[in-house]
Amino acid sequence: MIDWYLADLEDRFLRYLKIDTQADESSSTSPSTAIQLDLQRMLVDELKEIGASDVRLTDYGAVIATIPATVEGDFPTVAFLAHVDTSPAFPASNVKPIVHRNYQGGDLVLSEDPPVAILADDTPYLATQIGSDIVTASGDTLLGADDKAGVAIVMTMAKHLLQDPSIPHGTLRICFTPDEEIGRGVHPNLPADLDADFGYTLDGAELGEVVYETFSADKGTVHIEGVSIHPGQAKDVMVNALHLAAKIIDTLPQVTRTPETTDGRQGFIHIYQMTGTSAAATLEFILRDFDDDQLAANGHILQSVCETIQLTEPRAKIECAIAPQYRNMGNWLKNDMRPVDLAREACEQLGIDVISPPIRGGTDGSRLTELGVPTPNIFTGMQNIHGPLEYNSLQDMEKATNVIVLLAQLWARA
Repeated sequence: MIDWYLADLEDRFLRYLKIDTQADESSSTSPSTAIQLDLQRMLVDELKEIGASDVRLTDYGAVIATIPATVEGDFPTVAFLAHVDTSPAFPASNVKPIVHRNYQGGDLVLSEDPPVAILADDTPYLATQIGSDIVTASGDTLLGADDKAGVAIVMTMAKHLLQDPSIPHGTLRICFTPDEEIGRGVHPNLPADLDADFGYTLDGAELGEVVYETFSADKGTVHIEGVSIHPGQAKDVMVNALHLAAKIIDTLPQVTRTPETTDGRQGFIHIYQMTGTSAAATLEFILRDFDDDQLAANGHILQSVCETIQLTEPRAKIECAIAPQYRNMGNWLKNDMRPVDLAREACEQLGIDVISPPIRGGTDGSRLTELGVPTPNIFTGMQNIHGPLEYNSLQDMEKATNVIVLLAQLWARA
């Protein structure tokens, strides 16, 4: 353990949390929001200040830097990544972090007026954090630990390795991506620009997670064009697009294949956004499954429902498009488990029990792995993400920092 880790992590984490970096799926730019560059430019300056090499901000909004090797040898180049953007699922402006020191159990009060609290009975992981310093927001915004915890961990690792060249390691890449939360974190140019043999995303949850299986993911977009006319003259003429949208939603599975009715390895069809008027409406879906064939079946269900509703009203026009997003990283990592095995070894050497649950989500590592850079995911401690009850233990972040510092050394031995 390094004495200054915790103070450095806390300082970085709290500073990064206060910078609004929310992504925007409706934007066609890269990154999707200019505000993400506020943090990216800060990270460029900080990387240069601590002595990283080849620091640059790409034209698609990713920060890439190098920590030069301290040992000679033909060792793999290993990348450590985190994403700067936060989810668009909940407000993320004007974040006011609260540090709950030396947590001793019970509920965590985020706000008295209105009353907002993280209830210990609803959050079993809190019971593992007795004595820890817990960071939350103030009840009306995201915290942003997903994934500014990862950013702070990677930056603290980089500072330590650059300050102490006696630590043996090969060439390391540091990378901070935008737009992970909207499925665009891995730009087509990133694998070549990163120039790494293996990678790790610091974007995981509870202590000891080393993840090598994630959902495979597609996006479904349904567009409905009705027949618009003044409602006073609508009899036998109007076709209400919102009514058709409601029929599509109602016809889709309700007691199965939704996020709230599935767990483990079960996939789902999730409508997460609906916009429009009686004239035209758009439905946005995410389709998820660990098995690619079952993922395709979820897409077929959505398309079949749209075709059925279309048959009931030929005057309308219903279009359903399925677009791939990312695939289960386990499809590739199971063929070469070296990065997973070394991450597990690092945890075990530090006395951390390893868990490798299949994750009902995805990371930049999913897409990077698919594109030829095997990239499992490592814990940061983040909990209750994408909502106002998000929290993160500074001590979990400290342990993650120690894991990746050791991991960098293990690759120079491999």
